[in-house]
Amino acid sequence: MSTRRRVLYIVLLGALTALGPFTIDLYLPAFPILEDDFQTSAAMIQLTLTGTMLGFALGQLIVGPLSDKVGRRVPLLAVTALHVVASAAAAYAPDLLLLGIARVLMGAGAAAGGVVAAAVVRDLFGGRRLVQMLSRLALVSGVAPIVAPLFGSWLLGVMPWRGLFLVLALYGVVMLIGAAVYIPETLPPARRRDRGATTVWERYRSVLGDRVFIGVLIIGGMAFSGLFSYLSASSFLFQQSFGFDAQQYGLLFAANSVGVVLGVQLASRLAARYGPQWVLAYSTAALVIASAAIIVADQLGLGLWGTVIPLFFFMTACGFTTPCVQVLALDRHGNAAGTAQSIIGATNFGVAAVISPLVGLIAEDDGITATTMAVVMVGCGVVAVVALWAVVRPRTVAQLAP
Repeated sequence: MSTRRRVLYIVLLGALTALGPFTIDLYLPAFPILEDDFQTSAAMIQLTLTGTMLGFALGQLIVGPLSDKVGRRVPLLAVTALHVVASAAAAYAPDLLLLGIARVLMGAGAAAGGVVAAAVVRDLFGGRRLVQMLSRLALVSGVAPIVAPLFGSWLLGVMPWRGLFLVLALYGVVMLIGAAVYIPETLPPARRRDRGATTVWERYRSVLGDRVFIGVLIIGGMAFSGLFSYLSASSFLFQQSFGFDAQQYGLLFAANSVGVVLGVQLASRLAARYGPQWVLAYSTAALVIASAAIIVADQLGLGLWGTVIPLFFFMTACGFTTPCVQVLALDRHGNAAGTAQSIIGATNFGVAAVISPLVGLIAEDDGITATTMAVVMVGCGVVAVVALWAVVRPRTVAQLAP
């Protein structure tokens, strides 16, 4: 493959991967505005985020196996078109219920991007080249949830919150055209079988029967849940508790994105040299230490910097974790890459959809604090550490092929 073609794939597949995180996170800075407009509680507004993540999770469970059975292009184009329609509906939703329904459909519509992008990369690459290519996508999927609120806060300065959903509809249209024109079918009919697995159930069973896959699935879900616990709470924590305006809140996300970028880029190099399982050994421990430091700093009354500094290290640890989870999962299931990626994505967003609202529920009476946010993050980190050593068992995982 020529360098020019590879760069084109990275850009387009990266943009498709980012569609999901942007769909979920672009409107986070508008949470206080939505709370006022709909005269409801913070917990109810957070449920629209939960609905989006559930839609995203369920959409991936459908799109992944379907892309293994009929090819990559058709599911990608059909579901991305659903995203465009649902985004336009969200922009004109008259009440919170209809907005919530539109958000679920938007999540389902954005599901194809991340699943198909990873599956296409696995169709074309293996071994250490797979590490490099997936690290590029992981960079996008790690940075996009951080950059999206920054972009959203800027958009709120020039348009009402409904305009954010029209921007997402336009984004979907661009992705639909780009996919139709530039992404070929990378899974020919002869490869649409996984060792005799022809039904959806058989494909799921072939992937879920792998102990290492189950272990990294838990690790990825916990890391993502910790990240989204922060994302769902941050708007209220920093804008209401620390007095940030929308632009300052966005700049905080930009600063944290540096940590994610750093983590992803270093992870790709270290995973290729030492093995992704050993990178996870350090990154999962860092998730626990950094989130515990937030609690300690908050209880000691260290203020804003006591929260922001360990939070940066937590985000960096998330950056280290994401590509290693994908590599360990997809390298072992090349012929069922769509199914494997759909399970990873559905687990990440499904578990995060259940866990991240716990921050709001714990803080229902006293308001969201750094401690209530970090308690959930610590729990996620601890489960990830246990899954690595008890389920994955790094010493039993073979090194990647060159």
